[in-house]
Amino acid sequence: MSDDPLPPSSPTPAPGRPTVRTAAVIPAAGRGVRLGPGAPKALRALGGTPMLVHAVRAMADSRAVSLVVVVAPPDGAGEVKSLLDAHALPERTDVLVVPGGESRQESVKLGLDALPEGYDIVLVHDAARPLVPVDTVDAVIEAVRDGAPAVVPALPLADTVKQVEPAAAPGGPEPVVATPDRSRLRAVQTPQGFDRATLVRAHETVTDDVTDDASMVERLGLTVVTVPGHEEAFKVTRPLDLVLAEAVLARRRLNDGF
Repeated sequence: MSDDPLPPSSPTPAPGRPTVRTAAVIPAAGRGVRLGPGAPKALRALGGTPMLVHAVRAMADSRAVSLVVVVAPPDGAGEVKSLLDAHALPERTDVLVVPGGESRQESVKLGLDALPEGYDIVLVHDAARPLVPVDTVDAVIEAVRDGAPAVVPALPLADTVKQVEPAAAPGGPEPVVATPDRSRLRAVQTPQGFDRATLVRAHETVTDDVTDDASMVERLGLTVVTVPGHEEAFKVTRPLDLVLAEAVLARRRLNDGF
């Protein structure tokens, strides 16, 4: 790994802006049961290439990202490293594979612990969001560089949302108790970007089970800001999502030679 402040291909910082380095952590230790039996979700093929490889490439496509830490299943780090070695990745970006934990939160913490010194911005990205465009990645990084401690890409909701009481029995009717104002709601995506010290403090302080890393920063009383997300940064969770992802990838290859 280079000791230069930024890899040679990274953009030159704007005058007056301090040089910072960015790393991405991709937790990929989950099994992905909602996609059915078989390989872990991150290793499922998309266009003939594992989703994890697409996700690593999506982070490495940003010229600001010089290191990607992949957090593998606890017993599968060797397999994941061999898989990544078998696929072409941008040479300017280093890739490190470390074993993960039993939960996503624990896996992200292990990825953070593996980061060398000298990285001031950390992205946390879902392996199951393989098609996030580089413009979205760069927008998150830019917002952290501008001083936000935590940044999430987000989209307005297309559907009306109802708050309900849980059903008395599984599958039973659920009484509606409120209809939140949709204009003030956002669906968040990844990569989520953080000032490194803030994210480390969040993982050392917050022990409750949370759904994303930005929620941990919120628990510290700090402000999380949003930047525009992208419709192609959706999460591949169910079989229908995989069909949609294949269609998006096919269109990219046809239109852009991706």
